[in-house]
Amino acid sequence: MRAAIYGAGAMGTVLGAYIAKAGKEIDLINRNRAHVLAMRENGAKIIGKAEFIQPVRALLPEEMQGKYDVILLMTKQRQNEEICRFLLPFLAEDGAICTMQNGMPEPAVAEIIGAERTYGCAVAWGATFRGNGVSELTSEADSLTFSLGAYSQNASRLQDIADLLSCMGKVEIERNFIGARWSKLMINSAFSGLSTLTGETFGYVAKQKKPRKVAQAILKECMDVAFAADIAIEKIQGHDVVKLLNYNNALQKWKSFLLIPIAMRKHKSLISSMLQDLRAGKLCEIDFINGVVCDFGKRYGVSTPFNDRVVEIVHGIESGKYVLSPENINCFDDLL
Repeated sequence: MRAAIYGAGAMGTVLGAYIAKAGKEIDLINRNRAHVLAMRENGAKIIGKAEFIQPVRALLPEEMQGKYDVILLMTKQRQNEEICRFLLPFLAEDGAICTMQNGMPEPAVAEIIGAERTYGCAVAWGATFRGNGVSELTSEADSLTFSLGAYSQNASRLQDIADLLSCMGKVEIERNFIGARWSKLMINSAFSGLSTLTGETFGYVAKQKKPRKVAQAILKECMDVAFAADIAIEKIQGHDVVKLLNYNNALQKWKSFLLIPIAMRKHKSLISSMLQDLRAGKLCEIDFINGVVCDFGKRYGVSTPFNDRVVEIVHGIESGKYVLSPENINCFDDLL
């Protein structure tokens, strides 16, 4: 089986290194020439919660040849249509693309390559790019999990993809894939969104009082929207997030508030990939994270003022209206 990671940046480099370390062949493809050359010359260097250097096969997109059975898509979503059309000639007749992006990218990908060739995976760990050929794993070893699902009833490549991902961590094959996607979307909306606009870690958001209140409100909006859309939210790493964090009275709200730092302790060192984009002067994926919740809220008649405000502030940072600062959390004072 020929497999590739397209978009081997921070997380793709880590995943590719684990897959190669397990003895499987995988191509790590990235447009960053210096990063590709560094991996060719020195291997993929993983630091942080894991420490190793792994020889890998690294390629630029223009160096791709032949057909792939599985392509793990780990780019940003802003260019999904262009990238999927580029990848289409490199897919075997029964080949598959597995989106490993945040939000809900599968419907748009399926429109281009076909639903029967589209798979998705919600990733429960994080990494940070630290330089050419170097990526830092920022999640604990026991949180390296994948929620994998097929977009259509055809799941002929499901086990092939699971075998690749299991080289790094535990793979849960989700029959209710949209529910699994929504679980990850909730966490990203609350913690990636607030990490992005404050410039801080997930741990900061979960621990400090005001950011935690805002995160709690964002989580609540995400759950209310899911209920209205008849989406059954799946567990995350075995934990029922709805049971733990949803609330309908003051006592439940207080318990939910207390549980948030505990729930996020294994991911306290993470920063949002969107924050990394803003620091690099790039536009980020906020419309594909919190923006998805806002869109679903409008569709199903659920108000989402906290998610709306996150989107507004992050776009304001992109346009220069705001600067990256923990003080941006004060923009939610009128909603609290």
